[in-house]
Amino acid sequence: MKTVFVTVGTTSFDELIESITSPETVQALTALGYERLVLQVGRGSLVPAADSSPHVTLEAYRFKDSIAEDIEQADLVISHAGAGSCLESLGAGKSLLVVVNDKLMNNHQLEMARQLHMDSHLLYCTCSTLTETLRTMDLSVLQPFLPGQPKNFAHFLDKALGVQ
Repeated sequence: MKTVFVTVGTTSFDELIESITSPETVQALTALGYERLVLQVGRGSLVPAADSSPHVTLEAYRFKDSIAEDIEQADLVISHAGAGSCLESLGAGKSLLVVVNDKLMNNHQLEMARQLHMDSHLLYCTCSTLTETLRTMDLSVLQPFLPGQPKNFAHFLDKALGVQ
């Protein structure tokens, strides 16, 4: 069963959960062949019920000790732009669509997502452009993020955060 895993990490990002479960977005996902949607909702106030999206199998939870298994089982990961979530997904070799929370002040997450996108490791959007991004995305353009290069990642973070 073709699966999308959505993670917000330890944060609260209800806007992403609302966007991903909207009828328009679910329709875009099913048009791409996805049948299962697993949501890690963190501290948010929204925990969708399993029967809230009739066109996909939906599972939602707040936290687990590890999301590695959910990432491994996913065909597509949709994540907030947290460094840990991004690195874990990219390290697992998964196609990654990052949804930047544009409501955050001094948003370093946008800078990180933009740089990883420029390096062809992920696609990114905001909640307001999520459905259209899903409709038009081409995952074949993504390049693997090679693990085991901590110096390169440290340099990348310095560059993305303007700490050079």
